[in-house]
Parts: sequence; structure tokens; C-alpha cells
Amino acid sequence: MPTADNRYEATDLSHLREAAAACQRCSLWRNATQTVFGEGPVPAKMMLVGEQPGDKEDLAGRPFVGPAGIILDQALNEAGIDRAKVYVTNAVKHFKNEPRGKRRLHKKPNAGEIEACRWWLDEEIALVRPRLTVALGATAAVALMRRPVTIGRLRGEAIEIESGGPVDYGAPVRYVSLKQFSFLECLPSCP
Repeated sequence: MPTADNRYEATDLSHLREAAAACQRCSLWRNATQTVFGEGPVPAKMMLVGEQPGDKEDLAGRPFVGPAGIILDQALNEAGIDRAKVYVTNAVKHFKNEPRGKRRLHKKPNAGEIEACRWWLDEEIALVRPRLTVALGATAAVALMRRPVTIGRLRGEAIEIESGGPVDYGAPVRYVSLKQFSFLECLPSCP
């Protein structure tokens, strides 16, 4: 489990995923089916960070397998990027939702929930060692930048983050907006 400074000393992703499965650092685990951890190659040239799992992801236990994943797959395909070569994850590892009848509606994570999950994301970054980390929306940007951000002001800026790898908010990517998320369509120069 995590040390006193909120770090988990994992030597590989499978151990980190296993430890995250028992996470109760915030209250989101109570209404979620399971922790949804990232997946992809280790190391990976590119890491995509979304907001949080959706209903389909929560049920499947895998990131980007629902409607958001379909759009992401289309964008990656159009850009000529093999998803199997990209590590995909979310800033928040549990699905924050509001029950409405038989449905569970998405609710945006708050700052405390983003902070509670951020150190899992930090560990993923340390193990995956991406050359490029792309924030797919404001929640992912907040988790990576460790401060409130306005995506419109950062779009097109490559920003160095504490992990040592660049976070790209627009170049060489173009954003396609859909509801709360921003999905990317990489240009041929992407890894």
C-alpha cells in the first residue's frame, strides 16, 4: 500500500494495478463497480489521460471501451496510430455517477477526488515513461498540471510536467470537442 508520502513503491504495472484495486482514498469507490486502471504497453511513447471511467468502463474494468472509446479509436485510426501502442488511462480511477432509475449518469470529479487519484497517475507515468502525455480534457489537465487550468488557453502549448515528460495540449494534435471531453486526432508526426 502507499507510503506516508502517499506514494506506492511499485516496480511494475501489475502490482500497481492490484494495489489500486483496493483504493479507498476518496468516497468514489462506494458507488463504483471497480477501479478502472490504465492499460497499454510499458514503456509507451504516448500516454492518453482522460477524465474518469464512464458507465461502460466501470462495468468492464477497462478504460475507453464505451462511447468515448469508440470516438477515441476513430481519431487514432484516422491519425494512423495503433491503439495497442498507446497507453490509455484516466485521471480518476473510479466512476463518479448519480443514479437515475436504472441508469448511472456521469458526474464531474471534484478537486479532492482528482487529488486523491493523482498519485496513482504519477506512478503510472513513472512506470510507463511516455515521451508524450496528452490530456484529454480539463480534468486530465488539472491532474497533470497540479493546478486549475483553462484548456482554451493551453491548447497548442507543449508543457513540461514534473514527471519529466512533455504534456501536449494541442500541437501536434488537433482537438475535436464532444460534451465534457476533448478527443484528439493526431497528425502524422505523432508517435
